Amino acid sequence: MNTNIIQINRNECVGCQVEFTLSFRPLIAYLKNRLKTEQTLKAEFYRFLLEKIEREEALRNDIQVEELGKYKDTLELIFTILTPLMANEKDLFWALSTPVPDKIFFSTDSFYDFLSFHIEEKRQNGEEYPASKEKQQMQFIYRMILERFYNYTSISRHEILHSYTNPKTNLTQYYNINADTQFIDIQYDGELPELNFEQVASLIQDGTEVELLQKILPLSKFRFDGFTVISLSDVTLQHSIDGIRNALVNHTYENEAYEHVIQALKTLAGDGHIEFGLLPFLVVNDKFVFDNEQNSQSILLNSGKKYNLQEESFYALVKEYQDNPRPVFFNNLDDEKIQRFPFLEVLRKNGIHSYSFLPVFYNNQLAGVLEIYSTESLEVDEKLLSRLHSAMPLLGQLLQYRIEEFNAKMDAVLKDKFTALQPSVQWKFNQVVWDFLKMSKEKKKAVEIETVTFKDLYPLFGAIDIRNSTVERNFALKEDLKVQLAMLIESLNGLRAIVSLDLLDKILFNCKDWLKRIEEFISSSEETLLNEFLELEVYPVLKHIEKGHPQAAALVQQYFAAINPADGIAFENRRTLETSMQFINTSVSEYLDEAQQALQATYPCYFAKFRTDGVEYDIYIGQDIAPDIPFDLLYLKNIRLWQLTAMVEVARLTNGLVSQMPRALLTTQLIFVHSNPIDISFRNDERRFDVEGAYNIRYEVVKKRIDKVLVKGTNERLTQPGKIALVYFNAYEANEYLEYIKYLQEQGFLNNDLETLELEELQGVSGLKALRVGVNYMSCDFYDEQWTKLKKTIKKSPLKKEKA
Repeated sequence: MNTNIIQINRNECVGCQVEFTLSFRPLIAYLKNRLKTEQTLKAEFYRFLLEKIEREEALRNDIQVEELGKYKDTLELIFTILTPLMANEKDLFWALSTPVPDKIFFSTDSFYDFLSFHIEEKRQNGEEYPASKEKQQMQFIYRMILERFYNYTSISRHEILHSYTNPKTNLTQYYNINADTQFIDIQYDGELPELNFEQVASLIQDGTEVELLQKILPLSKFRFDGFTVISLSDVTLQHSIDGIRNALVNHTYENEAYEHVIQALKTLAGDGHIEFGLLPFLVVNDKFVFDNEQNSQSILLNSGKKYNLQEESFYALVKEYQDNPRPVFFNNLDDEKIQRFPFLEVLRKNGIHSYSFLPVFYNNQLAGVLEIYSTESLEVDEKLLSRLHSAMPLLGQLLQYRIEEFNAKMDAVLKDKFTALQPSVQWKFNQVVWDFLKMSKEKKKAVEIETVTFKDLYPLFGAIDIRNSTVERNFALKEDLKVQLAMLIESLNGLRAIVSLDLLDKILFNCKDWLKRIEEFISSSEETLLNEFLELEVYPVLKHIEKGHPQAAALVQQYFAAINPADGIAFENRRTLETSMQFINTSVSEYLDEAQQALQATYPCYFAKFRTDGVEYDIYIGQDIAPDIPFDLLYLKNIRLWQLTAMVEVARLTNGLVSQMPRALLTTQLIFVHSNPIDISFRNDERRFDVEGAYNIRYEVVKKRIDKVLVKGTNERLTQPGKIALVYFNAYEANEYLEYIKYLQEQGFLNNDLETLELEELQGVSGLKALRVGVNYMSCDFYDEQWTKLKKTIKKSPLKKEKA
């Protein structure tokens, strides 16, 4: 036992300095009362201690902390009666302090070492006494007063949680500080005031009761006499479990949640050399997959990615484990174990010496595994497993959350990228499905599901097309075929020197002939003939030579490598073109996806996007899309202005990409203006919306034919790079867009080169007109600032409400 004095607060807690005296008078009174009723042998022990205290004059009166070192034997007797008889002093965190805990004057060695280390650590780190500690001290004093004088005990927890970094394990341990105040007498100077306990209780729940109590019950009127018994209880295990549970509550912060859980598991294990990993089993089409995210919490996945372990090895491992889930322990990754289980090699390369995993279940279904590993040899024993046992159900929940989030992400992308179902129209599908289910139950027979239809919607169509895409494709194909035939001629000449085969001369002649003919085509029929020549005449001969003449194999293999679509030189032009086209289409698609999210906030609409050689989109807006939100033509005007501004930004975007493309490509921008509402319905066979009725079908016909329309009386295409074309039928449609164009011209985003054009007649369509205006590509701080302001303006809708 230790009689060294520990100053707890160093007198920084000025607000907590209440009047108190240190004495054993309350203990003497306690012993005398116990002697009146105690009938066991304890009575003799109590009597012996009481007589010893009363023989010491200093112990019967007020005493200074510094004087108590003289009475160590008496203090040890007090320790004996206040602690369990069989308690081991070396393992017990126990101490005596002044009545208001300020100085420790007697403690177990373990308590003294623990608190001294903590105080020194705080001092070295330069940490000052925090205001929160002062508040805790004040709360402790007032709760003692309320319990003693008003018989009021708060239902909120009184324990003070203390964290401690164990220098041996370098892990954080947690202790509750418990203060036993039964040996304290409290006196109040005057008459106690009444308290509104409903008010006090609510303030205690919020942790703000101190300010009120200081006014009603000033501490200057209280006097404390006696001593406090302080003990620490290790709550590390429970705190770790609570940490995992809290991470589950906030499971939307996925990476942080996993990090908190793994740190809690390390604390739970109590060994800083043990590491943990979590591997959820994700399934696609009844097959396990592994989400190759950078911040994986699985050491096996991370090691596999680092050292290129084939995914098939993972699949085989998980499949076998699913059939027989069990704890697996590899306490030492030696050569024998790696020979039996080759997947362990990537772990050893990553510095892991010990690896084990436990199955984690959720509702009796295998959700994944908990990995236990170390860079040192590790024996996973029953003690460690028992510590982890209480955490396993919570880990099952965490892995299940991960699985559900993965499935939700898959479902969201599936709906967004591969089906026409969007949030703005999903309510209608939900209603139709519910009606179908109700009718099926009522009629108890098969019924037809209702067609999902939306009536009287205003359509908007836009197209961003890659200029001369067909010409670019033909040019790329022609250039690649020249390379391919030149490589083939070179290879055939080399083979003639090795292999004596007259057929090679005939093939060589045909190749040279095709090389001349390439300049004159490309039509699809000629390309087909060339492919037939290569596939049916050339390649069988080359493969025969490769097998029968080993000395010629290298020449044949070199040619086939050149015509490999993935990286062969004979596909370089087509790959370059495809890369540029994908670059444009992906950038435009991403922009439209992001832009239309803001658009949905103004009024729900249906937005469908299609990939062609560029990107086309349909937008439908109207009352039937959102029956609960009143529709006004204001929203139609707003979306038309949005469409025009979006086309300006797309044009600026694609123009800015030109310098980044391996092959420079330009885009054209086209809008079709149609003022009359139409009906659309969902076609179950094609899984998409289509127009209804003969008149509405005419709208679709025009859409499909205007992309290559010519200006009337010329051979000039309407759509041109750097310009936006707006096709319309009626003058009043043009008048509305003229206002928007003027607005954007004044802002500096469109050029002052507006054209009003008549268009050639199309099959079944006449009377088309168009507006065409150039986009201002100037890029400077002024225009960028103006563009940012403009987009905010569009989002807030500057249009005034007008009657239809």
